[in-house]
Amino acid sequence: QVQLVESGGGLVQAGGSLKLSCAASGRTFNNYAMGWFRQAPGKEREFVAAIRRSGDITYYADSVKGRFTISRDNAKNTVYLQMNSLKPEDTAVYSCAAMRRYGSNWPTGSYDYWGQGTQVTVSS
Repeated sequence: QVQLVESGGGLVQAGGSLKLSCAASGRTFNNYAMGWFRQAPGKEREFVAAIRRSGDITYYADSVKGRFTISRDNAKNTVYLQMNSLKPEDTAVYSCAAMRRYGSNWPTGSYDYWGQGTQVTVSS
């Protein structure tokens, strides 16, 4: 069982930056690949970014590529999402997720555990 708690959301002006954190419980954090997803009001949840267990390979949605960076610190059981050049369309609830085994849907689906999410609002 893994519990995930996100933090770092808030209100920011367009063009600004935020850094989200996702703290995981347990001593086996480095056994999990991690992902970030977001859901805007009235829209389906969408994949944002993912990182493999060792942190050596990352994946991004086209909409955030070049602006967002996912990273992890396995010693701190934490995954991060650095968001730069934010746009109003980035407004959403951002959630992190953990995947125990890579499946056919990696990196965009089939995660095992989810956090509650943190709100990010970008004003124009």
